[in-house]
Amino acid sequence: MEAPDVPASERLRFRVRLRTRWSDEDNQGVLNNAVYLTLLEETRLAYFTQLGHLRENRFPFLLAQTNIAFLVPGRGGAEIEVECATVHLGTTSFTQAYRVRDPASGVVWCEALARLVCYDPATGAKAPMQAEFRATIERFEGLTRP
Repeated sequence: MEAPDVPASERLRFRVRLRTRWSDEDNQGVLNNAVYLTLLEETRLAYFTQLGHLRENRFPFLLAQTNIAFLVPGRGGAEIEVECATVHLGTTSFTQAYRVRDPASGVVWCEALARLVCYDPATGAKAPMQAEFRATIERFEGLTRP
């Protein structure tokens, strides 16, 4: 499997501080792999809240795919920083890149890419990305259309 191609930190414009819980460690004494998905979701929540695209506590998209490279074992009960950027906008989907790090040491715990698909909640089917949603992300990320 290929490692996620996450851009350099300078290109990941959004950052949020989160905390792992002491109970997030598994019986091997490291952060359970499933916890990383929650950290990425919490980062998306903060990102889209800041951009004004969280409506009635719901995202206008669904998670379709995630690729995570676990680089060093994470720990429970720790403050972390997650860097995030939307790196691709398609017609019905978009891709975000993430880097989870220990802010004190700078050590990167993991890097990840997520593919998210816009959908119509009434039908449950994928739907074209709304123009306002796209424009807000393009402005924030400095993305230009081809």
